[in-house]
Amino acid sequence: MLSRIVNGVLMVVVGAIVGCIGTVAHQLTVTWGVTVPLGLIGSLLCYTALLVGLRLLGDSRWPALCAALGSIAAILLFTQQSPGGSVLIPNNLLGQIWLVAPILIAALVVAWPDVRGRRGRAAAAARTS
Repeated sequence: MLSRIVNGVLMVVVGAIVGCIGTVAHQLTVTWGVTVPLGLIGSLLCYTALLVGLRLLGDSRWPALCAALGSIAAILLFTQQSPGGSVLIPNNLLGQIWLVAPILIAALVVAWPDVRGRRGRAAAAARTS
């Protein structure tokens, strides 16, 4: 029981770190004839890879859910205006996508059914027993 609590707390911290780094990087754009939002693409790919990896490696949805909650909490924290007046997530298209997309990705990844089937779940249960 204690190991699950520690694992959940660590996943929240890891998710918060990914959310913080993504928040700082999501506004990065590069112009190659057209403007490409490399920061947003990279941030969403890292966030998605974290959640999908936790979902595939874990025997339950809890690690992915804890990481998603940590990321979303960090993102929502940075939408607030600081005492100095600065905002890390501005009210523009990239900011709106960075605010909404992690919530949708988390809902999709956490709600995705277990694709291992009964044999995979039985094998995973046998490993943990």
